Formats: sequence, structure tokens, C-alpha cells
Amino acid sequence: MHHEKAQHAALTPEALADPPFPAGSTLPQPVAGREPFAEFMTGKLPPWALVRHRMDAAEVADVAAAVKVALDPVRSAIAPGSRVCLAVGSRGIDRIDEVVRAAVSWVRSVGAEVFVVPAMGSHGGATPEGQLEVLASYGITPESIGCEIRSSMETVELGEVRPGVPVFVDRNALEGADVIVPVNRVKPHTDFTGEVESGLMKMIAIGLGKQRGADTFHRQGFATFHELIPAVAEFTVSKVNIPFGLALVENGYARLWRIEAVPRDRIWDRERELLVMARDRMARLPLGSIDVLVLDYIGKDISGLGMDSNVVGRYYKGPTGAGPSIQRIVVRDLTAETEGNAVGIGMADVVLRRAVEKMDAHKTYMNCITAKTPEGARVPLTVDTDRQALSVAIASCLKVEPPDARIVRIRDTKHLGLLYVSRPAIEEVLATGRCEIVRPLEAVEFDGDGMFASPTE
Repeated sequence: MHHEKAQHAALTPEALADPPFPAGSTLPQPVAGREPFAEFMTGKLPPWALVRHRMDAAEVADVAAAVKVALDPVRSAIAPGSRVCLAVGSRGIDRIDEVVRAAVSWVRSVGAEVFVVPAMGSHGGATPEGQLEVLASYGITPESIGCEIRSSMETVELGEVRPGVPVFVDRNALEGADVIVPVNRVKPHTDFTGEVESGLMKMIAIGLGKQRGADTFHRQGFATFHELIPAVAEFTVSKVNIPFGLALVENGYARLWRIEAVPRDRIWDRERELLVMARDRMARLPLGSIDVLVLDYIGKDISGLGMDSNVVGRYYKGPTGAGPSIQRIVVRDLTAETEGNAVGIGMADVVLRRAVEKMDAHKTYMNCITAKTPEGARVPLTVDTDRQALSVAIASCLKVEPPDARIVRIRDTKHLGLLYVSRPAIEEVLATGRCEIVRPLEAVEFDGDGMFASPTE
């Protein structure tokens, strides 16, 4: 997004004066045979302003130093000459390559051998090669982290945590290491709520189980996750040497805020505390209601659902009851890092064709089938341009005319530091006391191809 110095920190006449409306800001009148959905392109769009959303910016400055400080207190858990496996996941965690590289270096400093395994369930198309590609997209390769990465979908069954619920662990991790250390971010989950959601216990319970374990787990349904994740994680820890996990927490700007080694006997209690901290710091949209939310990108590196349900207040089955009330969501593209995995695209209402064309059906379907949410791969109304997408989205809203539309545009649900906000919603945003206008109201302009003229990055 743009990083211009804020010019207006309050609701000022200069910031909110009506800008001149060039041709690109007025939805063109229908011209037969020229542009699809032209019948919905009637009337002017409201101008929008670029707004900075201020959040707690405290972050980890030196990742290598922070990892060492976190791990030194658990040094006694790693015996010299032992084999250590670092379990690394598939989310776009801030500077995760630096975290893993520092962890590898620390393990070697205590005299142990080390390797990495992908601990990401069915992600990467549920293939060894695909999971290596996911790690590589985050900068994690043998060359960058300084150790071997062993990728396989083979697992070992540890037993049943309850009748009909077997527990699996990556074979490379179990048989090739004396110690397994999960490395994961603690954050609110997108599919369920509980005292423990996404974090170390989830990686132990699901990520390390590869596709087979993830599939078995998801067959129980998300309604069971709040109690099944701790049960499976504790069962696994009782069978496998996992002396501690390396927990990561991000701030509202998606930057690392905390790095902490959590001992095995404290994982349940400490992860609950870290989840509260993560929830308090996570970015949220500073409005109560939005007519059209435009997302420039969705992807697995942004959220497990492509877009974070905690931010958009929506799940496949409808509103979550948390977050703003949003009538329509537009998705413009997939991130490069998601490698074609478009899971969550089914939560949108309108999507650009370029995003659909980048969709890797196998990766997306494998993820959705394993999660038992095939609706996540459903393709919404598909159009060619931003102008078509915005006009169709507004036309699909209840009791909204184009000039009165409350439109918000963001890069993705992970980055909410800067956003475009249309005039009808500006006063509410500024009333929060956490937002300031970076660039005054200006017309929503489109280029000659019907795409937004203003970038968000």
C-alpha cells in the first residue's frame, strides 16, 4: 500500500471536499454490446479516501536474537548428539524463514543434529513435492535455513485417542528424530472457537498428521475441534518426545510481536494465554457495517480460509456474529504464495476472472475435501474487470444506490494498516480515534481496461 505521510488526522473540509469526477469515476451508461453488466453501471460512485489505521506497532526487531533468548531456557531438553526435527507449517508467518534459520542454528549450537519436516496436513496438494513448494514460497529451503528438509506424506499411527479417532504422526519426524519441536503461530482460528485454536497444539494434532491425520481429524467436524485438538495433542505428546514448542505471535500489522518457547507441561495453559494476546492484537476493520468489501488478494499465506473470517465476520454458512456486517465481498486476485490454492473463494460474492484462472483445482479441492468444506471451492459470480465487479457487487446489495455505497478496499485481511474508505463511511472510521486520512477524498478511477487506477501496494 501507499505510505504517504498523513495529511489529515480529522474530519476536515479539505479532506472531505467533493473532488471533481473524471469520466472514470462515473459508472458508464449502458451501451449495447460493449461491456457486460452495463445495465448496472448507472450513477456515480462515491469518492473514497486513503485511510491509515493505527494499531500497536511493537514488534520483534532482531529475530535471530529473539529466537536465541526464547530457546536458551529450554537448552537442557536437547542432548548433545541427539537428532532434532523442527516441524514447520504452511501459513504466511512474518519472517518465518528467519525464525527457522535461527532455530536451526541454535540447535546446532547445543551440539545436536537437525532437520525440518513440513507439518501442514494436506496443504501443497497433499504431495511431498507440493509441501516443499509451499515452504520454498516462504523462503524456507535447505540452502536458506542450512539444513535438510524431509518431505513425505507417510505417517505412523500412534493409537486411538478415542474409539474411531486414530492419531497419526509424520514418519520422518517420528523415526528420524529423538526430539520433535513444533514451530507455529498462535492466533484465532477461522473455522471454530475455543480456549486453544490455531497454534502449537493444532500443529501437533493435525499438521504433523499429514493428509491422513488431517482427514481423519476433520471427519469429526469443526464443532469438535475445541476439545479434540487438546485431547489429540496431549495424546501425541504422551507418546512422542516433544519437550517444547516455539510459539509465535504477531501484532495487528502482521509483524512478529513475540517469540516464546513453551515447555511441554505448560503448552495447554500457556497457549490459552497467548491466544488471548493474539486476539487482542489482531487487526480488525474499523467499521460496523460495509456494503462492499474489496479484497485485492486472498491466499493460504493470508489465512487458512484465504480471507480471515475473524476479520470479515463471515463463514461459509453465513455471518459469524463477530466483525462488521458486510453485504458483498469482491476478490480481485490470488497471492503468488498460495500457489493456486484458492480455498475460501466460496466466501466471496464476486470474483475477477484472473483469480479463477489462477486456481489450482487439485490443491484447492484436496484442501477443501480434507477439511470437509467443499463449499470453500465454489466459484462466485465471475467478471473480467474491477468496474464490472464493483457495479455488480453494489447492484447485489439491499437498499443501496451507488452514490451511497459504503465501500472499503484493502490489500487482504492480514494487512489492515491502510485502506480505501468511501465517503459514506468516512465519519464512522475517523470517529474510532484510530484512523487518519492519508490522502483526501478522490474519485474512484479506472484505467482503460476497467481496472482500479489506484494500487494498494
